[in-house]
Amino acid sequence: MTSKDYRLATKPSKKRKIIRTFAFSLAFVGVFILGVNFGNGRIIFRPSANTANASLPASLDYASVNRIYQSLKQNYDGKLTQQQLEDGLKHGLANATKDPYTSYFTAKEAKDFNDQLNNSFSGIGAQLGLDDQGSLEVIAPIANMPADKAGLKAKDLITEINGQSTTGLSVDDAVSKIRGKPGTNVKLSVVRNKNQPLNFVITRQTISLPSVTTKTLDGNIGYIQISSFSNDTYQLTQKAVEKFKAQKVKGLIVDMRNNPGGLLDAAVNISSLWLPQGTQILQEKTGGTVVQTYQSTGNDIAKGIPTVVLINEGSASASEITAGALRDNKAAYLIGNKSYGKGVVQQLINLKDGSQLKVTVASWYRPNGQNINHRGITPDQVVKITETDSANKNDPQLQAAEAYLNKQ
Repeated sequence: MTSKDYRLATKPSKKRKIIRTFAFSLAFVGVFILGVNFGNGRIIFRPSANTANASLPASLDYASVNRIYQSLKQNYDGKLTQQQLEDGLKHGLANATKDPYTSYFTAKEAKDFNDQLNNSFSGIGAQLGLDDQGSLEVIAPIANMPADKAGLKAKDLITEINGQSTTGLSVDDAVSKIRGKPGTNVKLSVVRNKNQPLNFVITRQTISLPSVTTKTLDGNIGYIQISSFSNDTYQLTQKAVEKFKAQKVKGLIVDMRNNPGGLLDAAVNISSLWLPQGTQILQEKTGGTVVQTYQSTGNDIAKGIPTVVLINEGSASASEITAGALRDNKAAYLIGNKSYGKGVVQQLINLKDGSQLKVTVASWYRPNGQNINHRGITPDQVVKITETDSANKNDPQLQAAEAYLNKQ
């Protein structure tokens, strides 16, 4: 989520800018790539359908807050600043939701976050989130980036950062602790498979990621790897499909493994390359009420071309939207492992002082009616990659995709 990845192509409202975000707000380890993925590239104004918080008072009891402030001012053995305390209050309000995707960013944090949206940042090249128990989890190391080369894997639980425990640490705090200048090191202690402790020393570097890469595989199969859903992803994917269609390939493989998400409009437009105009791609619901339905936009140049989509536990948000839309509309066959399972939507609210609030506002549903939050999408054909496969650079999931298309 994600991950930012997502350039802001929106118009500010007179009162505030609201950007629809879809993504792995899992926040790329600062360092990590992408974090929250932005919405459909346009501002959507709609009345809130959420009445769950209607009973809250018009304002909070600031007298009680002030008593805490006075006690800190008089008793704290250390130096505090007004900005530090005010930022702490704002962070605390967002953290009080206990939602890993709702966060407050100071102006500096917001700048760092938006820098990451451009797919170029300094870090280790991995994405973080929280698991069901609130533990800090690696969602997806990015191929050939420092974290991947060091051996960090999806589902690794990070227990310490530079010797400090991550217990109770938010994703955003973890991001700030892991990120740093290129060439410097960060030490991570992790637990793999719930019982295998490991330590990694990873050197940060400046990371710039293309969102789409392509190649032609043996047997005249077109391969399209989508690593994120950013501003140029749709155009690059469309060009790739046009090229492979002109080559009259027998099939297409769309590889979205370890893709944490991105722009919602990129997911909708890419899905539309396979789906006839007006086909449902997803619905958003707030409080059980449908607030937005997204349909394919036409330009279905890939319609009829046998297609396999590769997903794994690092595929999230916008990549799950695309995989689910193609699968449910019988436009693609899914191979790999069950996806991450992020089925909620965020808005990014830009505040006057340059700070931002990222807040969960809705859930999204596949064309088959399922919300995949914490459930993920199970592929049509489950194929695992073992430790031995990884060590030998063997990719049985890709091989299974080629085998499937060669039989069509």
